[in-house]
Amino acid sequence: MEVVFNILLLVVGFVLLIKGADFFVEGSAAVARYFKVPGVIIGLTVVAMGTSAPELAVSVSAGLSGSNEIAVSNVVGSNIFNLLMVLGICAMMKPLPVDPGIKKRDFPISLVATLLVILLGGNLVLSGRCTDFHDPNASAGTIFRWNGLILVAAFILYLAYTIYIARKNRIEEEEGEQPSIGKSILFIIIGLAGIIIGGKLVVNSAKALAVLWGMSETLIGLTIVAIGTSLPELVTSIVASSKGQNGMAIGNVVGSNIFNLLLILGVSGSLHPIVITVASFVDLGMLLGVSLIAYAFVCSGRRVNRAEGAVMTLMYIAYTAYAIIR
Repeated sequence: MEVVFNILLLVVGFVLLIKGADFFVEGSAAVARYFKVPGVIIGLTVVAMGTSAPELAVSVSAGLSGSNEIAVSNVVGSNIFNLLMVLGICAMMKPLPVDPGIKKRDFPISLVATLLVILLGGNLVLSGRCTDFHDPNASAGTIFRWNGLILVAAFILYLAYTIYIARKNRIEEEEGEQPSIGKSILFIIIGLAGIIIGGKLVVNSAKALAVLWGMSETLIGLTIVAIGTSLPELVTSIVASSKGQNGMAIGNVVGSNIFNLLLILGVSGSLHPIVITVASFVDLGMLLGVSLIAYAFVCSGRRVNRAEGAVMTLMYIAYTAYAIIR
């Protein structure tokens, strides 16, 4: 009976996610047109932060409760899912044109953010003071409160820079009837509420099912929780791509990853020091490797094609298999 109830909640959560993403993209695109801001900028900011709200809630509450493994693995797992599955599925559905700003500015910033977290969180390993690198539960380092503040400050600088770019690159308003700004904001609020509530239902029910099936906390963080909290990015990017908002689709992924690394880990670390285990440090290294591969696909041409999308999807399946059997 408990399994049936959780499956029902899972279905309801998916419905809220899909409809919420539909409203959210419609409202965000309308706001972008109203303020003459490119859709990619809206994707990097409003959409990215909105769809990353579940990751923020999960990681901060996990960090405060001392569940460091979930706090870190949620962010790392979500970013890997965003890069491989969200971009991969969207590219397989329809080749994704890459905005030059994403290629030259935002994606490199996400790479630097990943490297910064590795440097701050892996201080014991990098300094050679890790007592047992072969023990996955051994400490690889700690993100202290001052480290968290550095990450938050870096995010604020990135956000300010993105806003500056948006003001500098205004676009001509499209012709035709447009919804009012009030209606567009209402769409965003309703859509965001559906995304957050739906994401929470999916995560909670999936976690309950995982516990019933005997999965570990680390594995839950890397897979069930990470995938669940990334469902808003997946659904929103798919909906955006299907509506022709390709800049918003890829901007959502890159912006969400930067948001996750800098703001979510920064806020979590500022509130309570986060111990990075050797297993999490290895996952951060894998995230950097995956990011470099995805960036190579982004730079290989003017778009991420279907074949590259298929490769990224298969890579995520392989990564999930590794996380399960290790």
